[in-house]
Amino acid sequence: MAKTNLVIVESPAKAKTIGKYLGPEFQVKASMGHVRDLPKSKLGVDLTTFEPDYQDIDAKESTISELRKAAQASDKVYLATDPDREGEAISWHLQSVLGVPKEKTCRVTFNEITRKVVTDSIAHPREIDQNLVDAQQARRVLDRIVGYQLSPLLWKKIRRGLSAGRVQSVATRLVVEREEEIRAFQPKEYWTLTADLSRIAPNLGGFKADFYGCGKKMELGSKEETDAVAEAVKASDFQVISVKRQDKNRNPAPPFITSTLQQEASRKLNMTPRRTMSVAQQLYEGVDIEGEGTVGLITYMRTDSLRLSEEALSAAKTFIVGRYGEKYYPEKTRRFKAKGNAQDAHEAIRPSDVNLTPEQLKKDLTGEQYRLYKLIWSRFLACQMASAVYDSVSIEVESAGYQFRASHSSIKFNGFTAVYEESRDDEEEAPQSPLPDLKEGETLRLNGLDSAQHFTQPPARYTEATLIRALEERGIGRPSTYAPTISTITDREYVVKEGRHLRPTPLGEVVTGLMKDKFPDIVDPDFTAQMEGELDKVESGEVRWKQLLGGFYKDFEAELQKAEKDLDGERIKVPDEVTEEICPQCGRNLVVKSGRFGRFLACPGWPECNFTMPLVVEMPGKCPKCGARLVKRTGVSKKTNKQYTYYCCEHLNSKDESRRCDFMTWDVPVKDNCPVCGQTMFKKSGRGFKRPFCINPDCANFTPEEKRGGYVKKTADSSGESEASAEKTPAKKAAAKTTGKKTAAKKTTAKKAATRKAAAASEATNA
Repeated sequence: MAKTNLVIVESPAKAKTIGKYLGPEFQVKASMGHVRDLPKSKLGVDLTTFEPDYQDIDAKESTISELRKAAQASDKVYLATDPDREGEAISWHLQSVLGVPKEKTCRVTFNEITRKVVTDSIAHPREIDQNLVDAQQARRVLDRIVGYQLSPLLWKKIRRGLSAGRVQSVATRLVVEREEEIRAFQPKEYWTLTADLSRIAPNLGGFKADFYGCGKKMELGSKEETDAVAEAVKASDFQVISVKRQDKNRNPAPPFITSTLQQEASRKLNMTPRRTMSVAQQLYEGVDIEGEGTVGLITYMRTDSLRLSEEALSAAKTFIVGRYGEKYYPEKTRRFKAKGNAQDAHEAIRPSDVNLTPEQLKKDLTGEQYRLYKLIWSRFLACQMASAVYDSVSIEVESAGYQFRASHSSIKFNGFTAVYEESRDDEEEAPQSPLPDLKEGETLRLNGLDSAQHFTQPPARYTEATLIRALEERGIGRPSTYAPTISTITDREYVVKEGRHLRPTPLGEVVTGLMKDKFPDIVDPDFTAQMEGELDKVESGEVRWKQLLGGFYKDFEAELQKAEKDLDGERIKVPDEVTEEICPQCGRNLVVKSGRFGRFLACPGWPECNFTMPLVVEMPGKCPKCGARLVKRTGVSKKTNKQYTYYCCEHLNSKDESRRCDFMTWDVPVKDNCPVCGQTMFKKSGRGFKRPFCINPDCANFTPEEKRGGYVKKTADSSGESEASAEKTPAKKAAAKTTGKKTAAKKTTAKKAATRKAAAASEATNA
């Protein structure tokens, strides 16, 4: 049968999955994303009418030609791009570029790519939603005006290659202001006092209670205050004044939305937001599952809605009751309410079929796909399970009018925690010891007092996860913008990543200072959040998009002209980022510079001193040879001109022979120490989870090189021919000969790679 219907999706992977669900009368092709956009070489927007000058993307000429030919030969054209504003705009552009008549065009969306949803959507098409298109046009033109008019100003006044934008400039400002808070922070002294108590009868119920106050909460601000309390309670009996026992319920976290998925993947899987979205896209578009074919495993991953379909809720209930029992399902089905500024266009992120467990799919998924799918599957299942119940005990004791408190909770019913527990950004509390069965009025023995001095700590630097949370809480950006925003501010070197934390560079601080001074609205979090709300109103049809742009541009143009006038003839210098590393040639402190291969250290005494070296990034752990710091360095191969990364002792090839150390490795040091010998452990480099191992050959926990997660060589026996394989047909001999050639080619390639790696190692050692 001739294929009379054309379905256009964005990616080939999605086309492959959907093509298997539709009959032979459907042809499925991919647009490979956008086919039309604003020109790169100019603004492309009429600043009087705000009419955009869309142009066909040059690289898509062959794709457009192929799609146009297929569309002309089809009775119906189903535009099945992603179910968001951007996807709606791509469908609108496709209709225009391909010249498809309106009566021949059908718009369909797939919240999940399963046979049922795909066939249902094809059976119930709709028209292109012009309000969604206009909301996307407004965002695109708004960002183009800001970016293309602010960036040249930054080039002229600071340096070329910089950029500014509504969301990225606000994100940079948050990181910069957090750093300013840390610098301005004044630590405050405080003390803790802990009483070691027990019952009068020996060996019966010892426990520790922390000082609370005198009638109300009281802070101990000095050693003198602490000593005064200690002397008073030593001279008086301790008596139990209250014992409270109660069951405390802990409810599960809601299902994932885009921001919470990125945060949790960062905390639990150490995946960047960009990588998280890339792997989630693979799970959404479809993975080949043995016995099932290509299956879309999760729902659409760009969403801020907590809504779950009734079908999904019913499936979750059946699964939970069947696997865990009735008591693990709550009395009432859980439904979660999204925040006020959520678009609520899609469901929350969940597995397409809860019966496809991570364990079943593990053999068909890559390591990253498996871990992310397990995270999504577990969170969804847990959000529909019964609350966890804890047996909580709180004891308050008193001596000399001062109160001390102790508490402990133990799991009584695990509920949803049997499947999933949400992680936290801050440190977990220390484990509590069980409390004895005390009675009110009971007198206790004081075995000792332990006082300790502390100082308040500055706020922690943002991580990628906490920055996304801050943007979301302030209503800045939308699900599709979080990952690109963080990638942009790191690529522009406005912020750098140190371990898991983000720190602003001098460049980021200078750019933020200029923006706050000359364009306060652009970097104002409240104004940016308000603009997001206005874009939502365009989507709902309450505001016309060109009217929104006109109101914004009037004030922006005035600020731009004033900034040009104020900064006329001025060039803003970015201060050097001075480090503690010392130039071995002249003794100056090295500074951070940027070059072709990124950031590096250089002597500020150039041209008198031309010393440079790879950027030093301190790593966790200690050098296994001399106990000094471990650092991460980069180098550039003289043969291949490619950059490589290695880890070494900070004193590698030091000029001071007494401190020089030759430790260098390609493996990544981790924060965990070996439980047997106490030395720093390492893991293999590369994406995804790698199991840490001990490299100390004298340790019982030592892991040999061949068992550290790398390539395991075959033994001689495993590569030998069996007697049964000696007698082969001519066809099999030919196939074996071809395979042999391929194997030989692979060995040659592997040998060359090993040679290159050895050369790079040699260069690193001599760096």
